[in-house]
Amino acid sequence: MTAVGDDRRSARIDVLRGIAILLVLLHHFNIAYRLEDTLLARAMGWEEVRALVRNGNYGVTMFFVISGFLITSNAKRRWGALEKIRPLEFYGMRVARIVPCLLLLLVVVNLLAWAGIAIFQNRPGSGAPISLWLVNLASLTFWMNVLLDRYGWVNYALGVLWSLSVEEVFYLCFPILCVAMRQERRLLLFWTTLIAFAPVYRLMHQGDEAGFLYAYFASFDGIAVGCCMALLAERVTLTARARGLLQIGTAASMVFLYLYWPISQSNVLGVTAMSFGTAILLLGTSDRSGGETSTRMGLGRAFEWLGRRSYELYLFHLVLLGGLRTMFPPRLADGDEKMFLLSAFLILTLGVGEGIARFYSEPLNSRIRRRIAASNPMRGTGDPASSSKN
Repeated sequence: MTAVGDDRRSARIDVLRGIAILLVLLHHFNIAYRLEDTLLARAMGWEEVRALVRNGNYGVTMFFVISGFLITSNAKRRWGALEKIRPLEFYGMRVARIVPCLLLLLVVVNLLAWAGIAIFQNRPGSGAPISLWLVNLASLTFWMNVLLDRYGWVNYALGVLWSLSVEEVFYLCFPILCVAMRQERRLLLFWTTLIAFAPVYRLMHQGDEAGFLYAYFASFDGIAVGCCMALLAERVTLTARARGLLQIGTAASMVFLYLYWPISQSNVLGVTAMSFGTAILLLGTSDRSGGETSTRMGLGRAFEWLGRRSYELYLFHLVLLGGLRTMFPPRLADGDEKMFLLSAFLILTLGVGEGIARFYSEPLNSRIRRRIAASNPMRGTGDPASSSKN
């Protein structure tokens, strides 16, 4: 998300990521502790609360689009043109951001599983029992979504790595395609093909949640939309007023889609619509000659902070939710206890995410990038490989 030698961030992008991660957190909490009998449901109505918490996967769609946008725009800034991208340097940047947190997550979950805490152990699959070593391998080599498709959500805390699998397989090919195709119009044609094929793929897999939500070709279109927008945004000429009106209308349409249909019914074209909507909201975020300042409103600042920590929050929130489920079984919790647990879950998750980012992942990320820069002194230290959950 930073340009060459530039540590400035886009506040608007961080706000979008903050909204996306909050939708994911609420979705997973409601799966564990159904909020139907809570004060929130009594005040707002259960149907309204359910509409708010049932479509958290659309938050992941937003992450995918933002990721593709940042990867592409920052790669262009760093290397000048996509065909000049250096694959090994690109992969090194991905390792710097992705791997430290991933390894820490695996260590934590494995230790908890070996300590005998049931929720962190593998669930029986749709056949032979699944080894924790196999889940670890799928996590490290980015085919957790394939494992979920075959055996179901085999590990409570590690299942979220399906989205990381989608991203990293896309980005494994990204620099190779950039070098091989050499022209942006060819890349646009390739990515457009992925975008067009994804709804067909999702349609072919209706009734199979792993197929229409977690599969590579069911999810690549979000990243591809972000990549295309990064290349096209600089060619779009809109007045600030026109862009603002377009983005307000787009945001309202996204909210309507999110609240009106469950993703199980709307995913075929809904994922595509949410992807294009997120891309439109990104218009103007790369045009920052003087940098973009933080949002001033309190709520905006809160979402901005969430966005800055979204990768750590995404990876570790089910570890904390799994701990709460172990200590406070959902079947024994009443409505008032669920609201207390929701508050505790959010506070704990935010605190752990902040601690991991400040004292572990960010220092390691910076150290690895400095080594990459030192081995190639003509380059800056900007990170073209910022994760959608960075």
